[in-house]
This record gives sequence, C-alpha cells and structure tokens, in this order.
Amino acid sequence: MNDRPCPVARCVDIVGDRWSLLIVRDAFDGVRRFGDFQRSLDVARNILTDRLRKLTKAGILEMQAASDGTAYQEYVLTAKGESLFPVVVALRQWGERHAFARGERHSVLIDKNTGKPIAPMIPTSKDGAILMPAATEVRKVT
Repeated sequence: MNDRPCPVARCVDIVGDRWSLLIVRDAFDGVRRFGDFQRSLDVARNILTDRLRKLTKAGILEMQAASDGTAYQEYVLTAKGESLFPVVVALRQWGERHAFARGERHSVLIDKNTGKPIAPMIPTSKDGAILMPAATEVRKVT
C-alpha cells in the first residue's frame, strides 16, 4: 500500500502514465473492448494488458459481459473511474489552450444538451469566487 501523504502523488501512481490516462479517456468516449482500445491507442498488447489490469485492480474499470450478448468481455468505468471525468476535462482544456498553435484544429468536448463546447473548469471557493494558486495552500501532514 502506498504510504505517501500527498493525494496528487497517489493519483499519479494510479493513473499518471500516458497509457492509463488515454485508456480512461477512451472509456469516457465509449470504448469498451480490448481490441478497440488497442486500435484507438495503437499500443502494444502487453502494455495495454498491463494498464487494463492495473486500472481494474485499482477499481477504476471493471470487466462485464459484453453488452451485445457475445462471449466477449468489456471494460466499463466504475463510479470511481467516472469520478476522474473532471481530471480528464482539466487536462483536455489545458491542452486546448497550450498544446496547439493558434488556429490548429483539435477535438472539442461538447455539451450534448446545447451542442456547444463546455465551459472552462476553474477552481472556485465555496462562495464561488475564482481561486488563483496564490490564494491556496497545502496543509502538509506533520
């Protein structure tokens, strides 16, 4: 068991590598089967097998019988996995702002109800005020 007192460090231990985050991203996009993950990610079978096993062991994904009644198994996000949605959205929005040249095309996350891009995620205080990094501090374990 990890004994680090930092929540960021523990999170990175579970989903902090490229393939794990991209698997979670694809799961949010509806990818469920091993072969579909492999095609989408163009990742080696052994790496995909390892990351799917780790994400399943961590309770982020679970295996279920295929939804179409075939003999296949599918990987489905658990409630714990679905709670990573804000993390994936924050990474996406950072990438949209900082990883593309001005005018360069990229995918966009759309609100299905409005058909418009979702609003930027911004940390706020309990009263709704925008929080900048200087207005926060981490209380370390002593």
